[in-house]
Amino acid sequence: MFKGFIFDLDGTVYRSDQLIPGADGVIRLLRENKRRVVFLSNKPIQTREDYASKLTRLGIPTQPDEVINSTFVMTNYLKKIAPQARLFVVGETPFIEELKRAGFKIIDEPKEIEYVVAAFDRTFDYQKLNIAFQAIKLGAHFVATNPDRTCPVEGGEIPDCAGMIAAIEAVTGKKVEIIVGKPSPLIIQTALEVMGLKPEDCILIGDRLETDIEMGKDFGIATGIVLTGVTDEKTLKESSIHPDFVFQSIADVQDLIIGR
Repeated sequence: MFKGFIFDLDGTVYRSDQLIPGADGVIRLLRENKRRVVFLSNKPIQTREDYASKLTRLGIPTQPDEVINSTFVMTNYLKKIAPQARLFVVGETPFIEELKRAGFKIIDEPKEIEYVVAAFDRTFDYQKLNIAFQAIKLGAHFVATNPDRTCPVEGGEIPDCAGMIAAIEAVTGKKVEIIVGKPSPLIIQTALEVMGLKPEDCILIGDRLETDIEMGKDFGIATGIVLTGVTDEKTLKESSIHPDFVFQSIADVQDLIIGR
């Protein structure tokens, strides 16, 4: 039986504001059986507190320290490598406020910017692109939160951070230096540290083959795909990435608890 369960959120535990049926029961069963549970999200438009509040509201009582998102990982990464850096952020208010609370100065003067930090930003526009362009041309580092092409929402998908990264790369001719979200080892290492467990003791369950499943396999963690997000049976069959378990939904994860 796995000691730690790492769950993706969007498309795995919920879709928009709708809990996927059975998710609350599975998490409750895991906790009753003394299993560690953490939630991962690449989406950088909400804080850990926001995610914990949302999960609690949807019926899964959650503390902020049980949530690992790409903004938390990015903030920790920058604190380690450049704690006094001046940043320009292509991102939304919750992420910017989190960086400010960590002591970073957020500016928009290209000559003074040391790091351009790109994130999922629904307010991305020409002005932000130009500031990022000018700063990087003057030598600023270029880092990003997550590589997702799309974000699942009720009724479909919307463009995600890959669009912001691609636009900045296209105009500057510079590749992003690091992306800290899934499938980066940084985010999974953070989750393991929070749980205090080894990779072989954990399973990662998500809805994306190219991020969730690939990351778990690269890190030596068992993996499970759910078919309630962006991956369907056809995509799974055609992919070269093969999870250890396939679940129609998170509700089926209870079979691991009962059967092992």
